[in-house]
Amino acid sequence: MFETEERGSKSDRTRARISAAAIDSFTTRGYTDTTMRSIAEQAGVSVGNAYYYFPSKEHLVQALYEQVQREHEHLARERLEGVTALVDRLRTVYLSGLDALAPYRAVAPGFLTAMIPPDSPLNPLSTESSPARDTTVALFRDAVEGAQHRLPDDVVAPLPEALLVGHLALVLRWTYDQSPDQTNTRTLLATGLRLLALALPFVRVPGVHSAVRDLLVQVAEVRS
Repeated sequence: MFETEERGSKSDRTRARISAAAIDSFTTRGYTDTTMRSIAEQAGVSVGNAYYYFPSKEHLVQALYEQVQREHEHLARERLEGVTALVDRLRTVYLSGLDALAPYRAVAPGFLTAMIPPDSPLNPLSTESSPARDTTVALFRDAVEGAQHRLPDDVVAPLPEALLVGHLALVLRWTYDQSPDQTNTRTLLATGLRLLALALPFVRVPGVHSAVRDLLVQVAEVRS
């Protein structure tokens, strides 16, 4: 979650208090019905002060999005230590992402509604979301390049972007997954990774190689 009030400077504590109030309001009122005024009142600050730290509630969501990605990166890099198999490294990154999101599950559906429009600044593929998105792509790139299994360079190049698209699809499934502990989402991931493990030995086969490369390029282009 956001840093607690006891940590950092007075400015940091005020920012954290506003952020915490926003999360609580998003959870109880819903994203649409939450206003900057209601957030300010709950945080015990003036409306002007709230706007000083966050020009809009969209900026609050962006701050949360970026923090979740930092938590995702921290968890994944810790867990990747000593893991060398490509499929295991990708599993680690994907599951770490779900674990980082877990504390915010209650507000995820409301955020998703605001994120879906292509022109929304909250859309994970928007220009405004690029810092958080770039963090995730870099994490997938490190997972691929640090694996013992070496892939052709022209497959490695588009792969991190394609894996990001897979991550976003997995988060979408997780958001609406009503199974206990979102077991269905984790089963979907496990099935996809099993298929990947079966396909890896054939990536260098002529014909298969070019088809895989072209598919990854097309999937990666979803970002643009």
